[in-house]
Order: sequence, then C-alpha cells, then structure tokens
Amino acid sequence: MRILILEDDPFIAMDLEMILQDRAHEIIGIYSSIRAARAHLADEFDYALLDIDVVDGKSFDVAVELLERKVPFAFVSASLPGDIPAGLERVAFIAKPFEEMAILRCIEGKLSDGNLDEERARSGLSSCCMQPS
Repeated sequence: MRILILEDDPFIAMDLEMILQDRAHEIIGIYSSIRAARAHLADEFDYALLDIDVVDGKSFDVAVELLERKVPFAFVSASLPGDIPAGLERVAFIAKPFEEMAILRCIEGKLSDGNLDEERARSGLSSCCMQPS
C-alpha cells in the first residue's frame, strides 16, 4: 500500500516509516507541514497518517480534503479525540504514544474512510484504532 505521512516530529516519522516498510508498504512522502502535504494530495496513494498538530497548524483541512477524495486515513496524535471537529469524529484516531499493531491494523484494515461500518467494528479493528466520540 502507498502511504502519505504528515508528521512534524522526525523521530516519530522515522518510526512510522520503519513500521510500514517492514510490512512492505511504500511511503510516498513524509511531510512536516500542512503546506507540504497539501502539495502532494493529488499524488497517488492509498492511505494517509495525519498528526493533528503540526508546525503550521492543525491538519483538519487536509483531513476534509482526503474525505472528499475518498482516501482513507487515520489521525495519529497526542491531541485529545474531543479536539476533532464535527464531520471528522468517525475517523480513526490512534493516540500517541502508539503501538505498532494499532498502526498496522488501521492501515491494513483501511479503517477510517469516515464511514466506519458495523462489520468492521465487530471485527475488532476499531479497538486498535480508537474512534473518537
């Protein structure tokens, strides 16, 4: 799977990259700012991991654009799930510090297209990707 990462902490970005590459996922880019990530939203990728708070603001506009493009994604953040605005509350949320399996289950299950269905919830995937309420 081709994955875009928006993360401004280089150590976390490197950790995510290693986790994903170890499972044969291709990282199409790691961007530390909203501006840089936005420049690549038209690139071909299958999934995105978004930190909420990055150097130039919050990534919610990027998230909305991904929803409009029907690209699945998850927030990976130390922010509180309650900080997520209306319209994005059903997107997968992985709290930092995260466990490797939480990242992999979200990506490999493509959990978080903004439309979490009951079958996915029953499968146990949602327990690995906390859904904000």
